[in-house]
Amino acid sequence: MGPGDRRDLPAGSGGHRERLGDRGRAEAGAAVPDRVGDPSSCSLGRDVDATGSVWRATLVAVFAVSLLSFSGVVLLVSRERFLRAIIPGLVSFAVGALLGDALLHILPELAEEGGLTTGIAFVVIGGILGLFVLEKFIHLHHSLQAPAHRHLHPVAVTNLVGDGIHNLVDGAILAGAFLTNTRLGVATAVAVALHEIPQEIGDLGVLVHAGLRPRRALVYNFASALVAVVGAALTLALEDAVGGLSRPMLALSAGAFIYIAGSDLIPELHRATDWRISLLQFSGVSAGFAVMAALLLLE
Repeated sequence: MGPGDRRDLPAGSGGHRERLGDRGRAEAGAAVPDRVGDPSSCSLGRDVDATGSVWRATLVAVFAVSLLSFSGVVLLVSRERFLRAIIPGLVSFAVGALLGDALLHILPELAEEGGLTTGIAFVVIGGILGLFVLEKFIHLHHSLQAPAHRHLHPVAVTNLVGDGIHNLVDGAILAGAFLTNTRLGVATAVAVALHEIPQEIGDLGVLVHAGLRPRRALVYNFASALVAVVGAALTLALEDAVGGLSRPMLALSAGAFIYIAGSDLIPELHRATDWRISLLQFSGVSAGFAVMAALLLLE
């Protein structure tokens, strides 16, 4: 009950005063503003709800990450040998960043503010299983379409749709992080960005290989990336309408990041058998963890 709700009580009633009493009224009146002003009463200790500042910070971060879709230009201007040299390092760095964000930022935030309950654990598992099912659907759709056509344009469409769905999830994840606090939002944006760079290079390669001209492939890839803005806006709007989204969104984010690192990226690293490349990969993963650890200093 907010302070303004006291107007709904019977005013000027002697019986009411006798029932409540001077001491009871004083305690009740003191308890209400204390609860309203207590930051611990807010989910995950948020400084603000989905106000203008959170909207601005989230949309700026999402748009900045979306611009990384143009990192695929590296594919067009670089030699294949150069790409083979840098991609393992980028993927390794992304592994460390994603796992670091989940283990050093998101899960500790959940534990500190509300506890790692069984319910939260199931939501984390839901994030893992959700992406597993999503990728299975995308891969199945791809395998059904590709052999049926001599040209590869359906592959490009499937890639764009799948990438758009992933970007929708990324936008929702970023919104959930910024709803908690700015530090977690920045850390999550960095983790998503580091994962997006090698992915966007690969996505552009698929589109060009499917027969699209490079310029058109860049435009389509950027349009797919902008779907993240929709995911972020929907999450913030729902938070404004119903509230309480930040905690489950963070749990889903942790599950999603653990799945992406463990299922999509680490198997790619295991393809390399040369000890020098393996050392580079280990260094990249460690560097990703180090960046996430350094971001803890923003607290």
